[in-house]
Amino acid sequence: MSAIPIFRRILIWGGYLALAIAVIGGGIGFLVSNTPGLVSALLGTGMSVLFMGITAGSILLANKVAGDPPSLGVFFGIVTGGWLLKFVAFLVIVFSLKEQPWVDPTVLFVSIVAGVLGSLVIDLVVVAKSRLGYASDATLPAAHPDAD
Repeated sequence: MSAIPIFRRILIWGGYLALAIAVIGGGIGFLVSNTPGLVSALLGTGMSVLFMGITAGSILLANKVAGDPPSLGVFFGIVTGGWLLKFVAFLVIVFSLKEQPWVDPTVLFVSIVAGVLGSLVIDLVVVAKSRLGYASDATLPAAHPDAD
């Protein structure tokens, strides 16, 4: 059994979350600070979607590349590289947008936090409700003919 359906479900629910944050956050952002608030909420939503995609993509890539136990280090290297990529991208984006006049930093921050917390909840719920065998490659020995 593959983990692909689990990640597909996480990405679909993440898309719904992003849509909700864009609509609700964009509306509140517009009410709070007009166009900069709307733009900031949409930017924060976009960043959340980007980071969620990097996480899911790195894990799926790592599963494909490092499918056997001896290459477990490669798996964790790819996943850790994805996390480092997200961290660097976050810093670059935030420092690039920090002083822009068309960005409301508070709305941007709140929409990013909503996306991060929402995606953590989605990950938790989807993984907790998923059924993925942890011994899928195991084979049981044949029953002894005299057993009964």
